[in-house]
Amino acid sequence: MTIRALLTATVLTATPVLAQDAAAPAATPPAPAQAKSAPAKGESAKALVKDAQGKEVGEVIFEQTKHGVLIKGQFRDLPPGQHAFHIHETGKCDAPDFKTAGAHFNPTKKAHGILSPKGKHVGDLPNLYADKDGKVTFDTFSQNGLTVKSLFDKDGSAVVVHVKEDDYHSDPTGDAGGRIACGVVEKQ
Repeated sequence: MTIRALLTATVLTATPVLAQDAAAPAATPPAPAQAKSAPAKGESAKALVKDAQGKEVGEVIFEQTKHGVLIKGQFRDLPPGQHAFHIHETGKCDAPDFKTAGAHFNPTKKAHGILSPKGKHVGDLPNLYADKDGKVTFDTFSQNGLTVKSLFDKDGSAVVVHVKEDDYHSDPTGDAGGRIACGVVEKQ
């Protein structure tokens, strides 16, 4: 099993499962003190990702679950190696540098970095590894407050692939370098 698969399995199985005696009646869980409206299960969004020349290089799908957002995708024609991958705050992807996508999506105003003691912000995602042919297929799961609905604030959001890998602690960008591909997140 690869490290990526182990990390995904760890995240997806982080909720404890309680054993229950088949003969005992099921306990009714206590009602929450203040019921917040849960995100609508099944909401989804998609981003078609293009490089600086306008060529489509992949897609990313966001799917709301009751425990967080499942983020799946695939890319092709990326430079081989590690690449930072983030959600950015503005739904605009003007080539060639994609700076119109703004900073990382960070509605909670946390520091950047999965390994930062003052992080991680909502736009932080794991690095991608492009194989020697420039292909990537990935699944990841976000449980840090991201919802599909939150991606559609007044100016939308985008996904960005960076030149270098994210070091997971440098603020504000993880020392990820320039932006090589971008896709505006759209409702499905």
